[in-house]
Amino acid sequence: MNLKYLDLLAQKYDCEEKVATEIINLESILDLPKGTEHFVSDLHGEFQAFQHVLRNGSGNVKVKIKDLFKNELTEEELNEFATLVYYPEEKLLMSKSHFTSKAELHNWYIEVIERLLKLIAYASSKYTRSKLRKALPKQFVYIIEELLYKTDEFKNKKDYYAKMVTQIISLGQADKLIVGLAYTTQRLVVDHLHVVGDIYDRGPDPHKIVDTLIDYHSVDIQWGNHDVLWIGAYAGSKVCLANILRICARYNNLDIIEDVYGINLRPLLNLAEKYYEDNPAFRPKRISDEKMTEQEQLQITKIHQAISIIQFKLESPIIKRRPCFDMRDRLLLEKVDYDKNEATIHGKTYPLENTCFATINPDQPDELIDEERQVIDKLLFSVQHSEKLARHMNFLMKKGNLYLKYNGNLLIHGCIPLDEDGNMEKMEIEGKSYAGRELLDVFERYLRTSFAHPEETDDFATDMVWYLWTGEYSSLFGKREMTTFERYFIQDKETHKERKNPYYYLREDEDMCRKILAEFDLNPEHGRIINGHTPVKERDGENPIKANGKMLVIDGGFSKAYQSTTGIAGYTLLYNSYGMQLVAHQLFNSKEEVLQNGTDVLSVKRLVDEELERKKVRETNIGECLQQEIRNLNSLREYRYMKTVRR
Repeated sequence: MNLKYLDLLAQKYDCEEKVATEIINLESILDLPKGTEHFVSDLHGEFQAFQHVLRNGSGNVKVKIKDLFKNELTEEELNEFATLVYYPEEKLLMSKSHFTSKAELHNWYIEVIERLLKLIAYASSKYTRSKLRKALPKQFVYIIEELLYKTDEFKNKKDYYAKMVTQIISLGQADKLIVGLAYTTQRLVVDHLHVVGDIYDRGPDPHKIVDTLIDYHSVDIQWGNHDVLWIGAYAGSKVCLANILRICARYNNLDIIEDVYGINLRPLLNLAEKYYEDNPAFRPKRISDEKMTEQEQLQITKIHQAISIIQFKLESPIIKRRPCFDMRDRLLLEKVDYDKNEATIHGKTYPLENTCFATINPDQPDELIDEERQVIDKLLFSVQHSEKLARHMNFLMKKGNLYLKYNGNLLIHGCIPLDEDGNMEKMEIEGKSYAGRELLDVFERYLRTSFAHPEETDDFATDMVWYLWTGEYSSLFGKREMTTFERYFIQDKETHKERKNPYYYLREDEDMCRKILAEFDLNPEHGRIINGHTPVKERDGENPIKANGKMLVIDGGFSKAYQSTTGIAGYTLLYNSYGMQLVAHQLFNSKEEVLQNGTDVLSVKRLVDEELERKKVRETNIGECLQQEIRNLNSLREYRYMKTVRR
């Protein structure tokens, strides 16, 4: 081991007793049960539903409450207490309003605090005291630890503990303590959160989700195609920027751009007002109950058209200068007969409807007019100078990857590109062929290069980020082509279909999943692939557990735009020391409904597997790191011994 590193380590552990104590501590931690992992996917801006799933730990909180109090509380009381843990501030206000005297409220406080302390003691039973201390509200650490670890077999401290709780209440600190204990419980039931892609687009509050994740105690992210689109826009891709604006207009979410991230859309609106009229194909989808005036709808419809045409124009130069993308079939503006108002796609001619080609020059259809060029340049400048967007995108880059190997499982949002025979699809990039894990590593390298150089807007790395959004061999897209143009302008629905990569039917095969796990140096016997991206149509009987449990698909429809198809409001996955459980969620209406009725949105828990032996920290990624620390500390002991001998 590097002697300079050992010298640095010796500064922290400056005596033999400190080294021995730390080794004892780490060796002991290795034999604790592994913490609970919580997997969510395809959140698509649905902050309220995500918040509820996060607060109840996909039902984990309710399970622990029932385990503790099932013989003590009625079903209604269990629900009331669970709701208090989920939403402590709001539930406290509601509960306190029912008491008519201070004495009643005082007794209720004592009862609730006692229950919360029991719940925390139970939820933290597999953690060290040090880890629990870090989870406690800082202002109450001393008090809570005294109450948690009270031992009074000789009755010497009975009055001491009673006085402590009484003083908490009389000094007006009970509400703050209860809130702190509730949030501590939420934190303890989930040790680590995995977000398997697609935080952004469709729903109204992706920024709130990111803010929540920034403050979360332990999280990783596997980028989804929609996340990469936002990263690409910030990294300098004008076509990625056009895409996010188009999607926000389509789902009536332009306030995310303007109000949340402070990007001025006035130049785009002025362009839209000048060249476009009402158009039914571009009216915004209404996925909320918020009322929209006719004027607002018309403005969004015009913006939607303006940015869509800019997007189509920006795609063409990339396709032409990057032949390795093999996307010449998508030069659709060149396939339009503007006199006849029809387009020839894959050898077949289709009439066009709802067209909006006012700024297109038929002789050079991909050429931006001066006003369009100025608009997209101003928008990109605003995007790259948005402080809040910078904070969010930097967080996604810091915590994110295209895939993750974690505790023996492979987490990936989209797919591993395969051919029909189950071979890893090859893509030639800058003269070299890549496939499988190596291809994904190359994709990620280009993405990080583009993000590191936002001043480069037309370089290969930035073009590659757009390819990840829409390319045939992209592990995030996984389809032959994206038929956005056809959906807007062609009535024939056959042209709307997007043929999926063979991965999406081959993943039903256990041997195929084992092959993919081996490609990523994971044990095919014990490992699993955890996947998002494609909504599971439970309404049609589709099973999210595939390939004899080797493949788990957890996109079940957080996005309201998908729920009419899926019939549910999302899958989540729990993985604790006993095994894995898949959780299906009912449609989430509102936090208010949970508070009023004490109802939860859990539907069904399905056991994926059960560990024959309880899994310990030693067998996890964290365990590997701890074992390396132990090896380092033992090297330090040997190093000190050798130095002593030499003296």
